[in-house]
Parts: sequence; structure tokens; C-alpha cells
Amino acid sequence: MSKASTKSRTGKNGKQLGHSSTDLRAGKTGKELGHASTQSRAGKHSPIPQEEGIQDTGPSLYSQLKLLIMGRDRVPQRIRTYLEPRIPKTVRQGQWFDHRVILMVLAVKGVVILFAGQSYQVFENKALPTLYGWIEIWNRWDSVRHMRLAESGYTNVGMWRMDIVGFPLHPWLVRLGAFIFQDYLVSAFVVSGLASVAAGLLLYRLASIDHSDQLALTSVWFLLIFPTSYFLHINYNESLFLALTVGCFLAARKERWPLVGILGALACLTRLNGLVIFPALVVEVFQQYRATLRWQWQWLWILVVPLGFGCYLLLNKQVTGDMFAFIAAGREFFFKSFATPWDGVRGTYNMMWSDPPTNAQMLGVQEFVFLMLGAVSTIACWRVLRPAYAVWMAGNWLLFSSIGFVLSIPRYTLVLFPIYLLFAKLAVARLWVKILITTWSLLYLALFASLFVRGHWAF
Repeated sequence: MSKASTKSRTGKNGKQLGHSSTDLRAGKTGKELGHASTQSRAGKHSPIPQEEGIQDTGPSLYSQLKLLIMGRDRVPQRIRTYLEPRIPKTVRQGQWFDHRVILMVLAVKGVVILFAGQSYQVFENKALPTLYGWIEIWNRWDSVRHMRLAESGYTNVGMWRMDIVGFPLHPWLVRLGAFIFQDYLVSAFVVSGLASVAAGLLLYRLASIDHSDQLALTSVWFLLIFPTSYFLHINYNESLFLALTVGCFLAARKERWPLVGILGALACLTRLNGLVIFPALVVEVFQQYRATLRWQWQWLWILVVPLGFGCYLLLNKQVTGDMFAFIAAGREFFFKSFATPWDGVRGTYNMMWSDPPTNAQMLGVQEFVFLMLGAVSTIACWRVLRPAYAVWMAGNWLLFSSIGFVLSIPRYTLVLFPIYLLFAKLAVARLWVKILITTWSLLYLALFASLFVRGHWAF
């Protein structure tokens, strides 16, 4: 009798119970394991006992966010087992956002704004007594035009007709946000802040397709500390454009072509170089076709991309009567005229030896350094990254350099996301390279941000 009872406890049933306890630790549901007693106490999905008469209404939103943000290791096993089956699989697997990236973006953003505000007070000998003053010092140069477009829109009267060179999507979003925050500058910082977080997350996901998690995180790090990365956090359209661009390439890699067309069109409503996305997508389509030798009609969604630029041309027509008024405005107010790339490079090189030294450094040396960085990175892209990324790099570099007076190249280079992948590949392989790139980036980020908030030209 005792042998039989021992067998019943340690035999087949005991084996099943052993597996059940293992499965419970792995997060399987009570229904799958057939434990009726667990179901009756804790509901259909939970192994956590509950008092009788209390209905399981599911975990609170706070509890789910705590699990996702804090990470699995810092949440008790009992709570983790209860929550994980209830969180959508795509979110649970980190496919939509990664708390490490979000914290990294927010941390760098806070440090940049703090440092710039302190440097302004030290060098200008002026206090910033209110929180609003800490963001108001960033309202310089093109930010003023973006603010004017958000508040008043386009005009064809007086000197402000030059605002037609600005693309509309970013000011439209700032104007929309102003209805909520009742302040245009605050709205602009919120739009850029959200877009910068999105850009970091999307770059991480795009890099993770072909590379390790370490390399993907390192690429985001180099984006956030790039010498002109302060433009990601203020009233400029760099963060929005970068998020749309990287999102478009990510959607193409995931073969979500309707989304590719929409994001590409929005990018063309944000910046002129959004047009470069189209030939890059053509190359991506060709590469995917070569891999399968099967035609997909969804690829035709890339034809939607140039429609965004078409909307901008119609806006030019409505405001000025000329679909290409932005070209004339660029030539009249910003000295922009088409030229060969070697003319642009030669002009920048000659500026390095001009007077005063400030112009020689900011309009000559730095512009030339970032031109060369773009050229070298473009060549490297053809060798080690996808052809579509190389086309994106080459098209942008030709567009930036093919003007008579090359200007703002360090800022334009910020949206060339393959550079960060190249930096990360070098840094992961060699520690001294990571230290070198990080030191260069942080020092010049501090220099340029300090100059910008004091009203000096910094691209």
C-alpha cells in the first residue's frame, strides 16, 4: 500500500507536477497546464492566488510600464510571471521600444541643455531665472524662421517671403502642438523631443537587423553625441526628418511598403533631401528582387514618396504663383546656386585661409572636415553596408556640396545615419577608436552648443 502511494506521488503524476512547476516559472498559463485549482483561485491566466470574491481585473498600466522600463531582473519573479502573458508579444520582445535607448536619449538631452544653459550664464554673465529661459536661448537662426512659419504661415510680402525655403511639416506640427501647450516654443521642443526619441529607437531597430545588440546601441550613442546633435533637441526639423528617414528604411527592410510610401512622402514634406530617399528605395527594391526573383506589386508604394515634394511645390504655387519660388529665394537671400561638387569643395577649402579666424574655423575648417567625413563615409558604405544606404549617403553628399556657397554641412551631416553604423563597427572592434570618436564628438558638441546659445553661428 505504501509502495503504491509512493508511486502515485513520485511516478507519472509526480513527473507531470514537476513539469508543471517548471512551466509556471516559465510563464505558462493555468489553462494550458490543466490546473483547475489554480484557475479557480487566480483566474484564467494567473498563477497568483487571490482572495475569494475578488475578480481579476488585470494588471494596472503602471505595473506593465514598471515591468517594461525597469527590466525583468528588477521585478520580482511572482509579479513578472503574472504580468508577462498580459503584455503584447511585440512589446514584450522589445520590438517597439527599448528602455535603454529611451533613457539614453533623455539623459543626453538633459545634459546638453544643462551644459548649454550653464555655459551661457558663465560666458554672457546673464542669469536664467526661469525654466522658460533655458529653452529660449536656443531660439536662434533658423529656429526663428520655423517659429514664424508656425505662428503666421507663409507670405509673399516683404523680406519674410524668404521663408518659402522652409518646408511645412515641422511648422505644422508645432502649430498643432501649440493648441495643446499654449506656447509655440514649448510645442517645438516637445515635437523635437518626441522625434529625437523616435529617431533613436528606430535607428536601434534598423541596426539590430544586421548587427549585434552592442553595435546597435553604440550607433545610437554616436548619434546622440555627434558634434551637431544639439539640433535634435531644439526647434529645428533634424530630429523629425531623421525619424521619418530611418523609419522609412526600416519599413523597407521589414517589407511594409505602404508605410514606406507614407513615411517617405512625409520626409519630402520636411526637407528637400527627402527626395534622395526615392533612388535609395529603388536600389533596396532591386536588391530584394535579386534575392527572391519574384515581383511584388507592393513595391510600387515607393512612387508615393515624391508626392510629398509635389505638395511642397503646390504650396509654392499657392503662396507666390511660382512652383519653384524656393529656388529664387535661396539664391536671393542665402546665396545658394547650383554648382559642381568640386567648386563647392574648393570654395570651402579656400575659406580655411580667410580672415577673421572665426570665419576661417567655422566657415572653412569645420565645413571642410565634415565634407570629407561625408565623402569618406560614403565610400565606406559601398564596401561594408547595404547599397541603399550608400545611395542615401552619396545623394545627400552631392546635394550638399553642389552649391556655390557651401554652408551648414556639419548640421546636414547629422541626418546621414549610416555614419553612426560605421562609427559603431569601428568602435566595437577597437576600444581606442571608440574613445577617440567619443572624445572628438563630446568636445565639439560642447563647443558648438555653447556658441549656438550665445547667438554665434554654429551651423
